[in-house]
Amino acid sequence: MNRHLLLSVFATLSLLTGYSQNTTNQVDIKNLTLELKDDKYLHIDIDIDLSQLKVSTTQVVVLTPSIINGTDTLELKSIGVYGRNRRIYYQRNEHKIPTKMNDINLTPSEARNIINYNTSVAFMDWMDGCRLEIVRTDYGCCGQWMVVDQTQLVERFPIEPYFPELIYLKPQREVVKVREISGSAFIDFPVSQIVIYPTYRNNIVELAKITGTIDSVKNDKDVTIKSVFIKGHASPESPYSNNTYLAKGRTEALKEYVEGLYHFGEGFIKTDFEPEDWAGLEKYVEASTLPHKAEILAAIRSNREPDNKEWFIKSNWKQEYNYLLENCYPALRHSDYTIEYEVRSYSDPAEIEAVLFTAPQNLSLDEFYVLAQTYEPGSDKFNELFEIAVRMYPNDPVANLNAANSAILRKDYRSALRYLDKASSLPEATYARGALEVYMDDPEAAKPYLTEARKLGISQAEIALEEIAKNRNIYKYTDNN
Repeated sequence: MNRHLLLSVFATLSLLTGYSQNTTNQVDIKNLTLELKDDKYLHIDIDIDLSQLKVSTTQVVVLTPSIINGTDTLELKSIGVYGRNRRIYYQRNEHKIPTKMNDINLTPSEARNIINYNTSVAFMDWMDGCRLEIVRTDYGCCGQWMVVDQTQLVERFPIEPYFPELIYLKPQREVVKVREISGSAFIDFPVSQIVIYPTYRNNIVELAKITGTIDSVKNDKDVTIKSVFIKGHASPESPYSNNTYLAKGRTEALKEYVEGLYHFGEGFIKTDFEPEDWAGLEKYVEASTLPHKAEILAAIRSNREPDNKEWFIKSNWKQEYNYLLENCYPALRHSDYTIEYEVRSYSDPAEIEAVLFTAPQNLSLDEFYVLAQTYEPGSDKFNELFEIAVRMYPNDPVANLNAANSAILRKDYRSALRYLDKASSLPEATYARGALEVYMDDPEAAKPYLTEARKLGISQAEIALEEIAKNRNIYKYTDNN
């Protein structure tokens, strides 16, 4: 049963004074126990001191405890103290008696001692978060009656379950914000040529990948491009020496093409090349269902010279080689590019919020945190912020811890566990695992994590261990006076 409730304890329950406001004419609550048993029955046990209650011979005082929650009310059995004349009157007029058959009926002399009142009722859903009140009603002659007092004994019950404080960490400030954006382009060249023809085959689209990436960074007023890096790859067919010539020459041609468009200056674009992309071939074969997959992988991973390796595969598994030549080798002829850039810093939360929804990759983790301080914890904006932060920094422990906490608040426990796996290096993540178990209503499973977190110096873990040890289905009050 999930109860987000709050218990308010009264300093004293010496209440229910008579309408005459005579302090000697009162009812005192000495002990009170409210207990939810097995989530099925609500048991009430009250020791009531009636020794100071003055009841005239023509009077009846009725005390009625009630369970109340919103518009729902359940009156429990009453205690009636009958003066002599009123008792005789009701014996003759039973249909008018203010108490019922199962109520407790006393004479003033019987009420001089402490009365133990106890009863049990079935616990219904609407009682979750109920309050306990007791009403005193005085009846006189001629059918007159009046409610003298209505006193709240317990504000809410069962006691609100404890949910540990969630610890959000402030990321370290990123002084210089350097970012990279990368991609791959598949530029087509006529056989054995190293000259770029922009309109040849699909080159318009492939070249636009590179220029579009550069433009997306270059046109951002908050960004300064620091460098461009291009690495060309060729496929393994034909001699290694020829592939070296092609990979190097085609990479240089692509560099000159980009320089001709942007005029970055000498040395701004850096290059490298890979004559034969054996790593790409290995990855493709490993994911394939080729008949001789294991043998081909062994050949790829062998120490043979590149030309001998390619000849060996072609000679032994010709059918598979032809399949690779048609379906894999074209993708091995590619140019990878990386644009390195620097982003200016932001400090104004309003500006950070604007960037959040236009270019979140420009924000540092500490800037996400600055904006988070302006949001209500657990709100939609708060949760969305940490979700975006962890998408931008998927492997950062602090980003994953904070995202786990916001996931816990919105009861997305599966995501919380996934994030905590990436934050496991942090002591706070151990504590968060314990907190998560409490939120999932398994405090016993939380104890090992919280105990370990306490050893790691997380002070909140000690509080959590103390709180979850409490029985929150029992409320007790004792008047020690």
